[in-house]
Amino acid sequence: MTLTASETPAPPKPVPPPARRGSARRAWQSFSPYAYLAPFFTLFVAFGLFPLLYTAFVSLYRVELQTPGDMEWRGLGNYTALFGDEYFWLSLRNTFTIGVLSTVPQLVMALGLAHLLNYKMRGRTFLRTAVLLPYATSVAAATLVFAQLFGRDFGLINYALGLVGIDPVDWQNGTLASQIAVSTVVIWRWTGYNALIYLAGMQSIPHELYEAAAMDGASRWRQFFHVTLPGLRPTILFTVIVSTIGATQLFGEPLLLEGSVSGGISHQYQTLGLYMYEQGWGFFHLGRAAAIAWVMFLLIVVLVGVNALIARRRSRKEAGR
Repeated sequence: MTLTASETPAPPKPVPPPARRGSARRAWQSFSPYAYLAPFFTLFVAFGLFPLLYTAFVSLYRVELQTPGDMEWRGLGNYTALFGDEYFWLSLRNTFTIGVLSTVPQLVMALGLAHLLNYKMRGRTFLRTAVLLPYATSVAAATLVFAQLFGRDFGLINYALGLVGIDPVDWQNGTLASQIAVSTVVIWRWTGYNALIYLAGMQSIPHELYEAAAMDGASRWRQFFHVTLPGLRPTILFTVIVSTIGATQLFGEPLLLEGSVSGGISHQYQTLGLYMYEQGWGFFHLGRAAAIAWVMFLLIVVLVGVNALIARRRSRKEAGR
């Protein structure tokens, strides 16, 4: 039987060899992680890496805010002028003092609060949500409220101190008093946040360790010091590093406490963040402000490295035991 041209079956489509399909699949599997990460790295380069490098570039020039296009090469002149300014060292000292006054009580209170929230109690879910409310509050709203509480003449804090026979404290003009006031705002906002981080770390500790400690006759306090704290060591290191970075970049709380970038009449609570803002947008020295930003960045790197080094040496020492 003879088939006509219209009845002739079409030739089958060529099937790609299995090896080619396998190589294409392997190529996609190798490339897909980079494709998924590409949006993040694009945003990081645009809004993270490029501003960092450009700030380093600007810090080597004399640039004024009124004429940003006129750049005069200074080399390390901005850094030498910065290190010769007494207000830079004062702001650095204030940053360290406020950081210690806010970080240490904050983390200790957060640890104790997380320990209480870890027990079974009524309304535990509500309490866990409530401790996060200060963190969700606007820093501007919180600082303005605390500025009224720490008022010298009509503040609630001085009124309570007067009830126990203590004279009113000038919270905004005294050096230590103003730093305590700023630290109180930081403690109020971040204690609950760190408490939830500690709570998550406590829940990851195996319950069998507590049962074994209880069988050995250990009280809850001994369980806390010998089971909970060793299990929370990585979490504690994380919160210390994050709190250190936050203390170095402190800006909103001291700015809004009195509404001045100078940090009080005597610069008594001016932080590095306020000092950088004052140089850049108060005195219009963008080059010097860029130098301050890089000094802050290097200071954060050094502090984080020191914390990590201490934690690593302690872990090696305990492992050797």
